Amino acid sequence: MSPRLSLIVPVYNVAPFLPACLDSLVAQDPDNLEIILVDDGSTDDCPAILARYAVAHPQLLRVVRQENGGLSAARNTGLDLATGEYIAFVDSDDWIDPAYYRRLLDLAVAQQLEMAHGNGIFHFEGRRDDHPIYRDALSSAVMPGKEVLRQRLADGSFLHMVWMHLYRRDFIDKQGLRFIPGLIHEDVLWTTQLFLRAERVAYDPTPGYFYRQRVRPMAAPQQDRRLEAVIASSVTNAAGLERMAREVAADRELNALIRWQLVDGGMSVFHKLRKLNDKAVRARMYRELDQRGFFPLLWRNAVNFSQKRRIARNWLKKLMN
Repeated sequence: MSPRLSLIVPVYNVAPFLPACLDSLVAQDPDNLEIILVDDGSTDDCPAILARYAVAHPQLLRVVRQENGGLSAARNTGLDLATGEYIAFVDSDDWIDPAYYRRLLDLAVAQQLEMAHGNGIFHFEGRRDDHPIYRDALSSAVMPGKEVLRQRLADGSFLHMVWMHLYRRDFIDKQGLRFIPGLIHEDVLWTTQLFLRAERVAYDPTPGYFYRQRVRPMAAPQQDRRLEAVIASSVTNAAGLERMAREVAADRELNALIRWQLVDGGMSVFHKLRKLNDKAVRARMYRELDQRGFFPLLWRNAVNFSQKRRIARNWLKKLMN
């Protein structure tokens, strides 16, 4: 019998957290479950841990290893291998309540959903109290994804975490959707696009996915490389959101909400530029933003005076660098 649900788990150098994740996955309730673990070229003890669990659960776990290509590439490998009717993603430093996917799967099957919209918990590793990701009162009725997106954007609660939801695989295949290799914050375009195109979505507010908020100390050169990648990816995400806003141009409210999201997210680039340790890298990144037309992109998508003022202020700061 083909699996009802495929869980896709990219793995890269998370050995201290991986056993807890795997224990929570093998404890999941759904029947006909497959768990695809994509080792993205780990250099720590992850391969040994995965091998040990694969021996213990040969009918449940499938482990594949590939050269390091990043999170998007690992998720794409999992998508290409998945055979389940439904798909969900798990980050390998997180863990999941045993009943979480049973609830989402039952909801998706009963209501013939393309997406089951879930909820999670921010886990701060004891630095502060954990709390649910969503603490609002979004309706649990079946509705088009556009309406979920509209409500989430309107109240400022929309988060792009791809792993919080469950997706019908033929819906993903119909969109021809894959993650963009090398992109940081790849969830932004994926999640927005699927909410825009899903006809049947329902929300289960019960938190069940534990999202670990790790502290990751980095040396200055490593931090700069990470910030460079995030800045470049933010420009790609902004351009992608602009295309999606054009798709719903006739819906003036939703169009404006997506453009507000685009500019609000894009403005974080300037904070990251200021955090760069190497002034030469900062100057180069400003030149690349000019070459990619980032400032005009933000300006033409600004939806109010406040956003335009923020763009202009950062443009002036750029001229002073």
